[in-house]
Amino acid sequence: MPEQHPRKALGAFLRAHRERLTPSATALRRRRTPGWRREELAEACGVSVTWITWLEQGREVSPSSRALARLADVLQLIPAERAFLFELAGKRDPAARAATLQALPPPILALPQTMSIPAYVLDRSWTALAWNTPAAKLFSGWLSGKNDRNLLRFVFLSPSAPRLIEHWEDRARRIAAEFRADFSRHLRDPSLQSLVDQLVADSPAFRHAWQAQAVLDREGGERSFRNPRRRYFQATLYFASHPDMKLVTLTPR
Repeated sequence: MPEQHPRKALGAFLRAHRERLTPSATALRRRRTPGWRREELAEACGVSVTWITWLEQGREVSPSSRALARLADVLQLIPAERAFLFELAGKRDPAARAATLQALPPPILALPQTMSIPAYVLDRSWTALAWNTPAAKLFSGWLSGKNDRNLLRFVFLSPSAPRLIEHWEDRARRIAAEFRADFSRHLRDPSLQSLVDQLVADSPAFRHAWQAQAVLDREGGERSFRNPRRRYFQATLYFASHPDMKLVTLTPR
């Protein structure tokens, strides 16, 4: 099996970090090999030695997210190592949701204010957390004190959205498909499900788009607005520490 194969890479990663652990003083006197034995790791994780062995050998094993979380805790992995472990195993970290729900640091929230072009920060429900004056002027019907500043509610429920966004029907369908990609990562989040339920009930356009089951990544590109007509190039940047949050910028064309 090639060294770069995910199962092989996972096995090498686990073995290296098992051997990195410091054994007890008593155990250290009885061995010459570094770190913990597989038996010790298996006992600490509450799994079988065979399971640990097969994982390290890169064999066909499908560890659950909970078992991987126990491994990560016992191996004392830092966040980057933990994310790498779950990526190699093709699983989602059950602790990732709690981490991404933490508030963004003030310097990140202040980023839009450092820009001269329209810029805003969205959370996982696509509600604006921060924005600058150019963005507020462009999206006057959205980024105002009268609204909850959720982009989806603005696009699908506000009568000003079709008057502002050129080719609104196409853009609305794409926005629903892009949001489904984010939604799929948090299917058990009741707040996101509540948002979807409201939009399905109140917006025929969203209901039709949602039932189409389209899924798209946020690719950016040209965005056009009316009254007066303006064109921008949209780019979306994700925060490494908070991957559910995004900074959206609009550069005039």
